[in-house]
Formats: sequence, structure tokens, C-alpha cells
Amino acid sequence: MKLADQTLEKIENGSAVIGVVGLGYVGLPLILGFVGRGFRVMGIDIDRKKIEAIRAGESYIEHIPGGSIAEAVESGKLEVTTDFSEASRPDALIMCVPTPLDEHFEPDLSFVLSTMESLVPHLRPGQVVSLESTTYPGTTDEELRPLIEDRGLAVGTDIFLVYSPEREDPGNPDFSATSIPKVVGGTTGDCARVGQALYQAVVSEVVPVRSTQVAEFTKLLENIYRAVNIGLVNELKVAAERMGIDIWEVIEAAATKPFGFKPFYPGPGLGGHCIPIDPYYLTWKAREYGVHTRFIELAGEINRSMPHWVVQRTMEALNQRSKSVKGSRILLMGLAYKENVDDMRESPTFTLMDELAGLGAEVDYYDPHIPEIGPTREHARWTGARSVEWTPENIAGFDCVLLATNHRVFDLAGLLESADLVIDTRNAIARAGLTPREGQVVKA
Repeated sequence: MKLADQTLEKIENGSAVIGVVGLGYVGLPLILGFVGRGFRVMGIDIDRKKIEAIRAGESYIEHIPGGSIAEAVESGKLEVTTDFSEASRPDALIMCVPTPLDEHFEPDLSFVLSTMESLVPHLRPGQVVSLESTTYPGTTDEELRPLIEDRGLAVGTDIFLVYSPEREDPGNPDFSATSIPKVVGGTTGDCARVGQALYQAVVSEVVPVRSTQVAEFTKLLENIYRAVNIGLVNELKVAAERMGIDIWEVIEAAATKPFGFKPFYPGPGLGGHCIPIDPYYLTWKAREYGVHTRFIELAGEINRSMPHWVVQRTMEALNQRSKSVKGSRILLMGLAYKENVDDMRESPTFTLMDELAGLGAEVDYYDPHIPEIGPTREHARWTGARSVEWTPENIAGFDCVLLATNHRVFDLAGLLESADLVIDTRNAIARAGLTPREGQVVKA
């Protein structure tokens, strides 16, 4: 029996040990999914704090309950470590590590490559290696395959290399790591067979594609589609405002068309680890083929300009009250990049805070999901800042409250009772059916 069939048999009879490398927003739900299907799982991460939290049955991601982690640990099916030499034990290694951009908006594969280099000395025949990190087409075959084969292991014969992009949506109660269909592409036919079996063991539906490149491109298309359409409505928002038209009313009216239209909504900029970043992985790779992806790059420019436009609207609103930004006390509501989560990665609120502070404003934030700001690569000045206490007296003390992310826990009625000026970037007040005082709320 060849190795591919042996690995398939282990996966199908449930005796395979599953390794997940990188225990963040993607990796942690994945290990819980495999444990829930009865597999023994090993989690590997360089962050010792995460390892200690899991061992203690505690969650460090708000929407994942600690009880689920404690149950997995107590079952004896989950162990976690910072020791990469343990990577020889699992039959499958799934990599869930960040793929950010560098300062030139070019792909930064340092986390993927350093992780792979740490795993390679411990790889053994029969293992399946899957990359889930979003990246440009060709990464799996051009970057990971040579590292494995330099170790003397033949991909497709000894090691089964696949790419299956993550599709996590943190905080979405309608979808989980095991219910979202999984796209899987293999480097060879046997790689594809093994990879599909691996994910069929844990997710409700596997979508096989012809190659790792197709799978990589699929993930980029999903997020470019959203980035471009959000860029479109952001540009239309500016045009509509200048014409005295409410873009939100326009979108809601257009959304009544039962075909040919899907509503996208404007905001203060893009956030999260996908939509603001992923399009640039394709634009970078496309240049290698002499293709200039102008449409994608234009959408990126528009979306990156949105925080500045919001700041300009804030300045105009303060000016109408005979106040300048310099010296004004401004509160940002919502630090997380999306509603009802504690994920602040690439949040446009940071850019808003930076720009307002740079203009001389006294800036604070309120977000019960993020009581304190941890270290970030681009916004170190805010490390250690704490969310203000929500009291009518505190809110009344600000010259302006800028609503950047509309969490469900926000007391919008109380906001209107206390705040003199609200800059609403999410149309939250209108959507809540509240009636502000004349001139109290400015949409941006």
C-alpha cells in the first residue's frame, strides 16, 4: 500500500493525529472542530501565553467560549506546545499563520516561510501539509514545495502538500469553522485526494479544485470582490454627500431589486486581516505577468482614503460649532474592525485616532470588547490605552463622538442623550430608528 493510501486510511478511520500550527482566529476554531469530530489534535504556537491559556481551559478570543477549550483539554484529545520538534508526531500539519503586507504594500511571507522552515527538519513520510494562510497564486508550489523537497522528501509521494484557504468570519453566529464549505487544491493528484479526505473529516462540504494555484486565487477573488464593491459605495458616498443625497437611503432602495444587485455598505475604511490586505497579493503577483490590475488598485486607494474623508467631515462639523479639531476632546466608539468582536487587526479606527491626534485633538476610545489596546506593529503609540468608562457625564465631556464600529452592546439612545455631536460612519442612529436633535448627528 502506498503512503497516500496509508494516510487516507488513518484519516478515514479517525486514528490520524491532526496538527494545527498557529492558534489565532483561524487555528483555534479548527482545533476545536477536529477534537469535536473525535480526532487527537496537537496545537503548535510560538506564543507561550496562548499555550498557557489553552492548557488552563481559557479563551483569548472573545467569541470562542472558554468552556469549549476546557472540554477539549479535559477530553485528553488536545495538547498544545511551543516545541516545533513535536511536529513529527501529527499525520497532518495545517498552517494558519499571518500573511501581512510590508510598508510597500507587497506580500510579507515571513511568517509562512519561518514556520515552514521550523517544521521542515521534523517532517516525515506520510504527512499531509496544508497551508490556509491567504497568499498569492503559486506560493504553495513555488515557496513551500522546494523547502520540503530540499529535505529529501518527494511531494506527492512522501509528503502530501495542499492549499485550503481559511474562510473564518469571527463573531458570525450563522457559520462556524466546520459549517463553511472548504476549497481544497493539491499539488499532485494524491495530494488532492489526501487533502480532501482531511477536510471532509471535519467540514460539512469540501469543494475540490484543480490545483493549489486555483485555490489560492479563489480566496483572493472572494475578498477582492468585497473590496472593490465596498470601494465603489465608498466613492459613491462622497459623491452623494456633495449632492445632498443620503447614500444609505439609496442603497436600501436599490436593494429592493430582487435580481442583479447585492447591497454593500460604506464605512470609515476597511479592517480585518483579509479585505484590506488580500487584493495586494494579487496585484503584486500580476505584475510578474505584465498585468496592471488597475481596478483593484483604485478600489484600494479609495478605501484607504476613507479615514481621511471622515476626519474632514469631523473638522467641518466642529467648525460649524465654532470649534477647531486642535484641543477638542474626541471619543472614538468601536476599536474593533467589525461589530461584536474583539478583533482590532487593521482597524480603520486606529488611522482615525492617529490622524485626529496628529491634528491636535485629545483622543480616547470606547469599546467594551477591547478594554485595553495591546501591541500593534503600526500603531505603537496607543499600546496600553484603555477604553473609557461609559457614563453620561463622561460622554457629555467630549466635544465629538465618532461612531466607527457599531457594536450591539452600544447604548445609542444614551449616546444621543449625552453627546452634543455624533459623527456616524455606519448609519447606526438611523438604522436603530432613533431621532436625534437637529444637527446633532452628521453622517460620514
